[in-house]
Parts: sequence; structure tokens; C-alpha cells
Amino acid sequence: MSLDPERTVAELKELRALTGDADGAHRVAFTPVWVKAREWYRTLFEGMPVELETDEAGNVWATLRGESAQELLIGGHIDSVPNGGWLDGCLNILAGVAVLRRLNEQYDGRPPVTVRVVDWADEEGARFGKSLFGSAACSGNLDLEEARVLVDRDGISLPDAIAEHGIDLDHVKESGEQLKNAAAYLELHIEQGPVLLDLDLSLGAVLGTFGVERHAITFRGQAAHSGSTPMNRRRDALLAAGKLSAEIYEIAARSGEGVCTMGSCTTEPGIVTSVVETCRVTLDQRHLDADKLATMLAEAKAASERFAEEGGVTVDWERLWQIAPRPFDPELIDLCDEAIKETCGVSHRLPSGPLHDAAEVAAAGIPTVMMFVQSLHGISHNKIEDTKEEHLVQSVIALDKLADKAIEWILRG
Repeated sequence: MSLDPERTVAELKELRALTGDADGAHRVAFTPVWVKAREWYRTLFEGMPVELETDEAGNVWATLRGESAQELLIGGHIDSVPNGGWLDGCLNILAGVAVLRRLNEQYDGRPPVTVRVVDWADEEGARFGKSLFGSAACSGNLDLEEARVLVDRDGISLPDAIAEHGIDLDHVKESGEQLKNAAAYLELHIEQGPVLLDLDLSLGAVLGTFGVERHAITFRGQAAHSGSTPMNRRRDALLAAGKLSAEIYEIAARSGEGVCTMGSCTTEPGIVTSVVETCRVTLDQRHLDADKLATMLAEAKAASERFAEEGGVTVDWERLWQIAPRPFDPELIDLCDEAIKETCGVSHRLPSGPLHDAAEVAAAGIPTVMMFVQSLHGISHNKIEDTKEEHLVQSVIALDKLADKAIEWILRG
């Protein structure tokens, strides 16, 4: 009835001007600019019969009570990485505000189900290196002991930093009470990658978030003089690691839609006149299918052992982090597909490589789906992050259509 996607675009630009500069966005969670952004965000609900509250984990909930206590949740995050983009996270919740405005007017402040927009606290994890803080606390998956020892670059601990914002780490999981009536969760997000761009499509329905296997791999050989040691007598740890670096591309290709990345490499003794004795690399592997992710890992381990044996070196693996794939609800994916096709004619289904708050909501057992809008350049977490305004408008329209479909779906039970 009164959906105004152009207003959403204008508000995104207003937030950009308020919290960014020529170097990008600066809405890092638990900082003064983040607080300013949230204060501005609260003003968007003025004139609506919306209840605003901040839960024990610092998540901000805007609730429009409906005829049914069952709840449709629309989520996102206003925080950003340092020098980040103007759309990452905040598009989600500002589009949610647009949907809430339309529902409020159409149903005279009383939609068929309760609708809530949530601004999750610290999705990015930019300050302390722990992503999905608020949503993980709400889902019950936050590791409190791990979080307790995190510090920022200035030596400030996470518990001390969040205490300045009225958050007690020991009570953050009590925020899970907010999910007790949740029947469905929707999240709109820029894609952050090039898939939709390469297909020349504006919107896509997201199948789920990749599972992740992240390891440190250490090859150990023998240091030897670079001038006096023949090539066939060397036990070069870097040679084995280099072979693995090439092999992970083959492993990813065999998996279908999986990805593998060796993102860091350190060597010892690390001098130009010595064969490498020790080489430590990191490997990040991601896939939406748990079995294929396990196969990718097994193939990488087997390859590392083969290359180690060929080079007369040893290899050891250390798991750094792991998260299971989080597939989204099949029926909501279908509804998302329908909403996109009704908006722009063509849809595409794709997985999400990056993690999102939606993954934690899905892990809590709540039917979940995400919608992606095309990212220009296929780039995010960068000041050049951008999306065509016409695509932003389409994304708000499609999310609004999806919200109506989700409400009907909830009522059908």
C-alpha cells in the first residue's frame, strides 16, 4: 500500500553521510560511531506503534504487535568493518523498517502476525575478531569462555567494552527468550560476491551458508645452505606446501560449489640463503553440503601427506575453527524465489560463502531464508562497495513481497 523503497535508499545515504567519510563506513560495534548510528536508527520508528527494546546481548528489537503472537522476524546489522561499505548490514534493517511501515499502514497498526525487525549486535566482529556476537548469544551458540578472553588492539577486553554499553557477558544468552515466538526469519543482504553480477541478475534466493573447515598445516623439513645443497638432496618444506597450494584448486573444482583458500604462509628460517625448514600455511575450506565439505578436507589431508612423503618432510594439521553448513528452509526459499520473480522476472538460487546472522537463527531451529541483491564489482568490506539504486529499490520491493508470503505461510501453519 505505502511501500516507499526510494525512501529507504535516501535513508541509506543519510546513514552513510552520518557515519562515513571518503574512506568508507566506520560503524564498528561498541564504538561511539556505532552508538550514533543506532540512535539515528531509532528515530526511524517515530510515529509508529512500535515497541523498541535492547536485549541482554545488545540486540535492538522493534516490534509491531499483530493479531497473532507468532512472529515474523526481519534481521540485519548496523555495524560495519573499518573503512567498510555503505550497504553491508544496514540495507537489511532499513529495508525491514520499510516493510514495517507498510504493514503498519495497511493493517492500521495490527498486522495478522507480530512483525519484528532486529539489529543484531556486532555481526562483523571487527573489533574483537568474533563475528555474530549478538545472534550467536541469542541462538545459545556463543562460547562465553572464548569471548571472555578476547581483546582489541588497545588491550581492552570484550567484557569490559560491552559493559560500557550495559551488556553483561554472563547474561547475554538470556537474549534467547526473544526467539520463543519466532515462526520465520528473513534477511536481505548485498551478495558481497560476483555471482549475480556475472549473471547480470539483480536478486537471488540464498540456499544457506557454507560450512567451514579452517586449519593450520605445518610442513617440517631441514634447513640447508642454498648454495651447497643439490636440488635432489633438499627436504624443502615450502615445496610441499606449494604443491598443496595448487592442489586445493583441483579439490574445490571436484566438489562443485566448494571453495578452498590458503590465506597465509610463514617460513623458517625465512632467509634467502637457506632451504625452508618449516612452513606453516592456513587452509580455509567451505561448502554448503556437509558430506562434500568432509570430502574436501579428507582430500586435502591425503594430498598434504603425499606431497610430504615425496619431499622427505613431515606434515601436521591443527584445526583452527569449524562450523557446520546451515541450509535454509526449502519452503521459504521457494517463497523467496517467487517474490524475486514477481519483482524482476528472473531469480537465481545460490549459496552464501560468508557467514551471516541468519546462520545463527537457522541453527536455533527457526525457518530462515536470505535474499541477495547484486554487488557491483563483486566487492564488499571495502569503501568501493556499491549496488545500483534500481537494484536496491527492487530488493526492498522483493523483501516486502516475501514478508507478505511469509505471513501467509505462518498463518497456514
